Amino acid sequence: MATPLRILTVVGARPQFIKAAALDRAIRGSFAGRITETILHTGQHYDADMSDVFFSELGLPAAEVNLNAAGDHPAATLAHMLEGIESVLLERRHDMLLVYGDTNSTLAGALAAMRCNMPLAHVEAGLRSFNKRMPEEVNRIMADQCATWLFCPTDTALKNLEREGYASNNTGRASLDAPHVLNCGDVMYDNTLHFTSLAKERSTVLRELGMEGTPYILATVHREHNTDDPARLNAIIEALIEVNISTSLPIILPLHPRTRKRMDELLDPALQEALSSGQHLELLPPVGYLDMLSLMSQAQLVITDSGGVQKEAYFLGRPTLILRAETEWTELVDHGHSVLVDVDQERILREASRALNATTTSYPALFGDGRAAEHICDQLLRTT
Repeated sequence: MATPLRILTVVGARPQFIKAAALDRAIRGSFAGRITETILHTGQHYDADMSDVFFSELGLPAAEVNLNAAGDHPAATLAHMLEGIESVLLERRHDMLLVYGDTNSTLAGALAAMRCNMPLAHVEAGLRSFNKRMPEEVNRIMADQCATWLFCPTDTALKNLEREGYASNNTGRASLDAPHVLNCGDVMYDNTLHFTSLAKERSTVLRELGMEGTPYILATVHREHNTDDPARLNAIIEALIEVNISTSLPIILPLHPRTRKRMDELLDPALQEALSSGQHLELLPPVGYLDMLSLMSQAQLVITDSGGVQKEAYFLGRPTLILRAETEWTELVDHGHSVLVDVDQERILREASRALNATTTSYPALFGDGRAAEHICDQLLRTT
């Protein structure tokens, strides 16, 4: 029997745990014996509500290596990640390193692979918001530059890479100088298809909130650009309160730990008082993946600054307002299912009303056939 392909997978944040679950199912399923995987957790998200719960719910094996790299200083954290990943690559035998998305853990993995002359697979390659002031944009561009395999989730991502000079003929052996570029579909779509029915069976969040059968709006806010800027954070919270008042719909807001901290520090006292009344927003601690799927699937409208939530809402047929001036998921905006509202309060109110009163629209299959993980595994085996 041939020696299996040995992959070191680097994860560190909630979206990556979710994406990694799809590939793990494929590796332990139809590719068992042909591919083995070691999971390295950088510790970027170390809180149990942001990390442990996702591993357990998704059936993802515990990380074999945990760097515990999280800290208060981003540069020091990145250096700790890079040093730790390099050490693992030098001490253990792997055939390639695999990263997901655009976080600092992704960047650290890509740089470590480059320094150690290790082939790199980048899942979710080719995304562009065209705003390099966003750390995520720089991270994803640099990861693409370091990659031997660029696995795009959509045709738009593939075309972005072609415009940047990448060839997509995928002939011959994949290499850093001749990387293979493939639209494989979106592994998050794989997971939504796989876990939605399970969420209906197991999630109790709506019952616990007393909102079963009750129309509501779901909101999430976590990007530093929004949470760490007092003007933007205050504008978002004020807009959400106004949407609640104008629509009479409850708004459920699960809070990232950083968002909770910044709200305590930066919100205007009048907004703090309005929130403390409990009349406008239902503030929750971070929720697990199954609870989040349940909340999204029943929401009348989703308001978010998260790239992953934008897509998941689309997969579940939920209209979305994006609390950013641009998005890397341009397909959602181009097809009219998501609207960029930034923190413009009048626009948020107007688009919320429009979305809530719109007739049902179709949601074309922009993100593949639900078998992205299998396509990725097959491509890696054929081109290594």
